[in-house]
Amino acid sequence: METEIDFSKDRACVIYASNGSMKTSFAKTFKDLSNNVASKDLIFPDRITTREIKGDTDVELSSSSVFVIEPYNAGFKSDKESTLLIRKELKEEYDAIYKELDLQKVEFVKKLKLVSQSSDCESELLTAFFDEQSTFFEIITHISPKLDGKQSKYDFKYNDIFDKKGNVKKFLDKHTDSLESYISNYDSLISNSDFFSKSGNSFGTYQAGALVDSTSDNSFFDAGHTILLNNNTKVTKADALKKLVDEEINRVVSDKKLKVIFEKVDKAIGSNTELRSFKQAIEQNNLLLVELKNYEEFKKKVWIGYLDQLTNEVNPLVSLYNSKKQELERIVSEAKEGITEWESSIKDFNERFIGLPFKLSIINKEDVILKTDTPTVGFIFFENEEEKTVEKNDLLEVLSQGERRALYLLNIIFEVQGRKKSEQKTLFIIDDIADSFDYKNKYAIIEYLKDISDDLNFYQIILTHNFDFFRTLESRLVGRCNCKMVIKSENKVELVPAEYLKPFDYFKKNIGTDNNILIASIPFVRNLAEYSGHITELNSLTSLLHIKTDTASITVLDLEKVIKSILVDKQDLDLSNGQMKVIDLIFNQADSIVQDGTDQTKLESKIVLSIAIRLKAEQFLIDNIDDETFIEEIARNQTFQLIEKYKKSFPEKRNNIILFDQVNLMTPENIHLNSFMYEPIIDLGIDHLKILYGNVGTLSQESLHEKLTQNDPNPHTIQ
Repeated sequence: METEIDFSKDRACVIYASNGSMKTSFAKTFKDLSNNVASKDLIFPDRITTREIKGDTDVELSSSSVFVIEPYNAGFKSDKESTLLIRKELKEEYDAIYKELDLQKVEFVKKLKLVSQSSDCESELLTAFFDEQSTFFEIITHISPKLDGKQSKYDFKYNDIFDKKGNVKKFLDKHTDSLESYISNYDSLISNSDFFSKSGNSFGTYQAGALVDSTSDNSFFDAGHTILLNNNTKVTKADALKKLVDEEINRVVSDKKLKVIFEKVDKAIGSNTELRSFKQAIEQNNLLLVELKNYEEFKKKVWIGYLDQLTNEVNPLVSLYNSKKQELERIVSEAKEGITEWESSIKDFNERFIGLPFKLSIINKEDVILKTDTPTVGFIFFENEEEKTVEKNDLLEVLSQGERRALYLLNIIFEVQGRKKSEQKTLFIIDDIADSFDYKNKYAIIEYLKDISDDLNFYQIILTHNFDFFRTLESRLVGRCNCKMVIKSENKVELVPAEYLKPFDYFKKNIGTDNNILIASIPFVRNLAEYSGHITELNSLTSLLHIKTDTASITVLDLEKVIKSILVDKQDLDLSNGQMKVIDLIFNQADSIVQDGTDQTKLESKIVLSIAIRLKAEQFLIDNIDDETFIEEIARNQTFQLIEKYKKSFPEKRNNIILFDQVNLMTPENIHLNSFMYEPIIDLGIDHLKILYGNVGTLSQESLHEKLTQNDPNPHTIQ
């Protein structure tokens, strides 16, 4: 295939390709370019392949300037997420500070590994103190005031007691009775000891060991001090105190009853090969069982003991962090103000894609900067009035294919937003992105593609094998000159100008059966009037689909006459309530449809609601814009022109703008049935139209009917 795509007038091009003609190969070729790999025939790899993709300067496109959006890629995760987080200069400033902190932290962690004999001591420390502080530096800062060189020192390997698999904790939980019995007997021995005590402030083996450690250098005794025990024994030397304490501890440990219980525990430990290291540690010091009663607290005590041996290293690290903390907090504060781009992507997704059984949120927004984490998306599943936060994998289990594709598009939004922020000139190759989506979300995708095309750095080639989607893109996004169809012959693939088809013949057989079908037939009959050159009838019917000067005066009898003049085989049509205004009938029927909760599938009901929604919306827009000159100059696409004018005139009315965007998304194809097939409208649920009708109706203090029937001396005139 040799072709040229011209983006000078329109930055998007849409290509319709029937299955098997070229679409997948075309997308894969651009995917190869973006991945910096050579393209080849996958079935016949020995064939010579030539690939040239050049820009307007006749230079090969760079890989970074091309991004392929596949129909669905469950594993795709945009690397642009973090770039949406904070301004570039803030991120650089933040990273520079942490680079300095991390250099000193790395050296400190090396020494902590030697003391704790844990290969993953940083992670273990974070786990132990998770409830108190959440970062390594904050934990060290929090602990540092407790370090005085007198904390308990433990000579076992950390993971011998606090193993990563949790086997020790499981064993302790399983043998709670034996552990409690051991501790009870230990407490009894301490209570009956002349040396130890359980009354008042407990003085046990731990406190005695701390006393020995604190006097081990003899400086206490050299200063002339002595220790008087409660049995009037005087201690004047460090070695004498150590000997006395060791004898008392051995007496406790050697107690026959305590020994029997320990042997029982020791035997249970020995039967588990995964606890071999734990067994050795306990045999060296079986009083560890007393400490292990409060497993998590003992874990913290052990780390404090390790850190107490590194006081000289802890203090400079804490000092450096404290000197940088205020600066970091300033950056974090500024960054949180700028996190709106990331939030905007989440909000954009939630607002664009309607009817999904889940919504998204940011679950770690407050800590993203400080912890240097990537923002995390939370998934909230809802059913009826119940909501539940779920893991992504669990959510995927219950979603349909279309709903999974919608979730995939979140990462596409991140990618686009990231490229927009970095002003990366990009050609997007979009391969059937709307495949498997219901129609309301297909329109949301089209609106998103339109937003992409509004960026001066972005260009799009949109591929589809869905002709209805192709026609919709032509009417909403891409000019006819950039709509192409594929013709594939034996030797080549060609792109030719698109032929736009409008097949339709539906309501003619059913017109006149009831009021809903009558109203739903108006667009159909209007199209026939347009095709057959009945200008007067065309204008009359147009006035029932858009707010015109004569909209309020057209009666059911007038409509009957128009139908008879267009549908020659309906001369026996005899409509009741001939003097009733058609617009009253439209709103009456719409009100009845909203109130009727039984039939959710009737095509005519959806069309009636769509017509009523647009009429109410247009009246509100015309009244608020209040610019007769502008309104008189509207030649086509009246609803769209009114909405765009309203956006420019009232940019602060965000909720109203969102509502009118939904009107523009949901109603046109339901009304202009000449370019739409029946099945998609049937697939579209009626509930959203009902809600949309109610929301549009509440915009004005006066109903549309009351506004139209007032005697206005200066009516708006729309030709």
